[in-house]
Amino acid sequence: IHSFCKKDDHNKENLFNTINYDVAAKKRKKDLLNNKAKTQYFHQEKWIYVHKGSTKERHGYCTLGEAFNRLDFSSAILDSRRFNYVVRLLELIAKSQLTSLSGIAQKNYMNILEKVVQKVLEDQQNIRLIRELLQTLYTSLCTLVQRVGKSVLVGNINMWVHRMESILHWQQQLNNIQITRPAFKGTTFTDLPLCLQLNIMQRLSDGRDLVSLGQVAPDLQVLSEDRLLWKKLCQYHFTDRQIRKRLILSDKGQLDWKKMYFKLIRCYPRKEQYGDTLQLCRHCHILSWKGTDHPCTANNPETCSTSLSPQEFINLFRF
Repeated sequence: IHSFCKKDDHNKENLFNTINYDVAAKKRKKDLLNNKAKTQYFHQEKWIYVHKGSTKERHGYCTLGEAFNRLDFSSAILDSRRFNYVVRLLELIAKSQLTSLSGIAQKNYMNILEKVVQKVLEDQQNIRLIRELLQTLYTSLCTLVQRVGKSVLVGNINMWVHRMESILHWQQQLNNIQITRPAFKGTTFTDLPLCLQLNIMQRLSDGRDLVSLGQVAPDLQVLSEDRLLWKKLCQYHFTDRQIRKRLILSDKGQLDWKKMYFKLIRCYPRKEQYGDTLQLCRHCHILSWKGTDHPCTANNPETCSTSLSPQEFINLFRF
């Protein structure tokens, strides 16, 4: 009997070791599948109720993660009018809202970000914008990963390390982009009259684009230093009061609008303008993209819609 009990204990020990090994193997396989998952969660309805409290008709709260899953951002990034809006929203989430996203919403966030990077790699546009987004996200993740164990991120630490490696890979891909010169040999920008060149340059809303354009050719360098051009840019983005607080005089005693612009952007946020934005219906509290049908009971639903900036969208889910 004594020898039988020892043998039985030995078999139990082997059994437990086998079970532990199987559990560990399954967990590693699950983590690997989660890291490689590219599934986007689609919903038939491309709108969502935004309500901050429970009622008899509606139960629970609408969260940022739920809205992010439902509002069809994958299609929005393919629309040039919505692209900058979505990128700005991704940047704001990366700065301060990552921990408020659910696990599914975080996976969708990374999938959409990958599609954004692939789009930029294909059409070679908005490179600097996406570089800044990736750098913001990577910096935030470095801070959050250091606090592992305090429940600040949903998911296994290995999964987030894998995502950070993906971000570094995307950054390297963007750095290696070689802009191809178009084969078109017709009229170029520098062939246009100077008044038209200056008129087009006035449409640029980022001073860094003006500086880059001025580096293309000597004639463009002269136009990019136009005082009136930088004055209009300052007046577009900032109020008179903000401008008066940051006055800079040149050696000739004139206002140096170019230096003032770059000083102002370090002190104040620039004006944001988008071709298309998310709309909030004041009548039925439904959030959707412009042109999306939703079950509104108002007589004139178009008059009830209010455009939301990316920051206003984030503020809807701060309770």
